[in-house]
Amino acid sequence: MSKFLILITVFLIVTGLFRPLLRKLRLGRLPGDFLIQRGNFRLYLPVTSSIMIGLGLTVLIWLFRH
Repeated sequence: MSKFLILITVFLIVTGLFRPLLRKLRLGRLPGDFLIQRGNFRLYLPVTSSIMIGLGLTVLIWLFRH
C-alpha cells in the first residue's frame, strides 16, 4: 500500500511540473471537455483530455513491454 501511495505522489508531482507543457499542447481545453458554471459553483469534466492521456499512456506501456 505504501508503494502505491508513493507512486501516486510522484505522479502528481511530475504532472504538476509538466502542467505548463500540457497547456501549450492544449490538453484540458479540447472539444469534449465540459465546464459548467453556475454562481459560485464550477464543475470541470475533462472527458476528451482524459481519453487522450489514457491512450498515450497505453501506447507508452505497450512500447516498453515489447
